Amino acid sequence: MATFDGSKSGRSSLSLGLFITHFQGTPLKTALITGCSSGYGLATARHFHAQGWRVVATMRTPRDDLFPDAPNLRVLPLDVTQPESIAAAIENAGPIDVLVNNAGVGLFGAFEATPMATVREVFETNTFGMMAMAQAVLPQFRARRSGLLVNVTSTVTLAPMPLVAAYTASKTAIEGFTASLAFELAAFDVRVKLVEPGYGPGTRFTENGAQRMQGLIPPDYAPLAQGVFAALGNPTAVTTAAEVAEAVWRAANDTAATLRYPAGADAVALAAARPA
Repeated sequence: MATFDGSKSGRSSLSLGLFITHFQGTPLKTALITGCSSGYGLATARHFHAQGWRVVATMRTPRDDLFPDAPNLRVLPLDVTQPESIAAAIENAGPIDVLVNNAGVGLFGAFEATPMATVREVFETNTFGMMAMAQAVLPQFRARRSGLLVNVTSTVTLAPMPLVAAYTASKTAIEGFTASLAFELAAFDVRVKLVEPGYGPGTRFTENGAQRMQGLIPPDYAPLAQGVFAALGNPTAVTTAAEVAEAVWRAANDTAATLRYPAGADAVALAAARPA
């Protein structure tokens, strides 16, 4: 089992000193990844660990059964909507080289029927949570003049679809934020990237948001929703968690000035059709 740090003091049974030691004389790079309990985050954490990186895998409710027991892997609690939780996770993680902002929540339903409280809930995680995490790590990146921020969004920003207006807005905001931030931080040699996954039916997107989505399809919207569900049930191409993990890995190791990395066959096709 992976080392789990859930105590109030943030102390783990594995000392932070051991966690940040050198391996065979070469400092290991460290990636802090949010939203690692399932889906893209879990696959990304496992992929980076398999490639020999030190990984800090975070999630709201930590589980120590998702990863192997290893000295270069830690599981920390993190709620990206809570400033105190962010501060504790950053402190307990120690110095990091890459932040993968993956944590997010889904929402499917008619915007007309969606309470604004629900819209705000989605933005708190998908938008403001990512911004808050970025703000928390940037001081160490700037001071070292080194570091990479990877924000995971979605191809709904490339090909709008019905019944996900609020979710699309939350991800589109991060696209604009990331593009601007990349210019802002270039002066400090800090890189910023976007990973844009396509449709991933193998994730827990719907399951995790089921309670949030209840009652959001009024009768007048039912025919439209049925058509959308039918199309989603018979996709021509999909994105897997492994493909997203590989795209994040490419972004983390690509020194080029590339901003966007589509993940999955459907995402690659949509990205290719993006206006220049």
